[in-house]
Amino acid sequence: MKLSRLNIKKINFNDIDKKYSGQDILLKLGELYQFESGIYGYGNLWTKLERNVENIIIEELDKVGCIQVEFPKLQPKKIWEQSNRWDTYTKDGDIMFILNNNLGEYGLAPTAEECATIFGANRLGSYKNLPAIYYQIGEKFRKEIRTRGYLFRPRTFVMMDAYSFDRTEEDMQKTYELMHQAYLNIFNRLGIKIIPTVSDNGVIGGKVAEEFQAITDLGEDKTLYDEVNNIGINKEVLEFDNRNEYLKQLGVSNINSLKEYNTVELGNNFQLETKYSESMKLYYKDENSQDKPYYMGCYGIGLGRIIACLIENNVIKKDEQIKGFALPYDIAPYKVQIIYNENNKEEAEKLYNYLLENNIPSIIDDRDNLTIGNRINDVYVLGTPKMIILGNKFDGINYEIEDTKTNEKIITKLENILEELK
Repeated sequence: MKLSRLNIKKINFNDIDKKYSGQDILLKLGELYQFESGIYGYGNLWTKLERNVENIIIEELDKVGCIQVEFPKLQPKKIWEQSNRWDTYTKDGDIMFILNNNLGEYGLAPTAEECATIFGANRLGSYKNLPAIYYQIGEKFRKEIRTRGYLFRPRTFVMMDAYSFDRTEEDMQKTYELMHQAYLNIFNRLGIKIIPTVSDNGVIGGKVAEEFQAITDLGEDKTLYDEVNNIGINKEVLEFDNRNEYLKQLGVSNINSLKEYNTVELGNNFQLETKYSESMKLYYKDENSQDKPYYMGCYGIGLGRIIACLIENNVIKKDEQIKGFALPYDIAPYKVQIIYNENNKEEAEKLYNYLLENNIPSIIDDRDNLTIGNRINDVYVLGTPKMIILGNKFDGINYEIEDTKTNEKIITKLENILEELK
């Protein structure tokens, strides 16, 4: 990408949000735009980063046999009445945005259990069709009264939500474990330290639920963590009357042995059992042609929260002053930023084209009338993990690759650049 086309704004670092610095940098650059509280537009960097995260999720879900689909965001009231959740989401919890017109009453999807159950039942009429897992990646809408932390708690957000269909409770539990491991693989590839956490089922339903909590100072949750067994419990659960049931799931008798962390929830899985298939009267035929309810699970991952977490956990400071952030190389939308002075413009363009031809997404800073120092500063605000500077010291042969986060430098020749970047 030629940086002149991005049209980023100049940033005053004295005016950066000290708590959510990374996202505020993107907001001030113009790469995030807040239309109103909790509703955002996304620029090139965020959108491409989201695609990279999305591709990792798709790859790992496809490995375990999940099938990608798409459900409507505009959902008719009647399907929510089938599951008896319309009032729960529109009156009791006041979660869903409602549209009412001459065509009828609709809700903007906060989740998709109803759609998924109907969709699945239409395709999975026999026990021979089971098991099955359907997933989608798309926008969700929730009436958050208190938006917080930019994309940590907005009103619209991109989510992966999956829904599994099984014959028995035992089969459902096996699928649940399959998805649990797929989630761990996803977060491992994203470079996020995750704690699988026993949690409350909330309005989704079912008897068993788990959260996938990421350790971050910005998290609004408190998680008690068993580091030896890599399991935790959301501290809010201790306030419930049935808290001992949750502790039993963990096998914990003494909570004082657990370490407390600030965390943010990036994913949540539920064993729904037959809640939706029975309430909506949707069944499959067993071996004896008898109607049986599906045992279901649902699984969610918030892509916006993942990206917000990655950005905020990789903010760079110098002498307590915010300098920018540096994204992990494997998921960064652009791997290298090329900076040059006018004497080396031709060499810089050759390098840029060489990297693109070899599938290394790169930025070349082709803007006019900026110093080398100004250009280096903008590497940090764009989160580019590597930079190559063709300045006065460049001899036309040796290229210096600098790691944005560590400032470690490698000197290499052109024919070795691809290997060094790998």
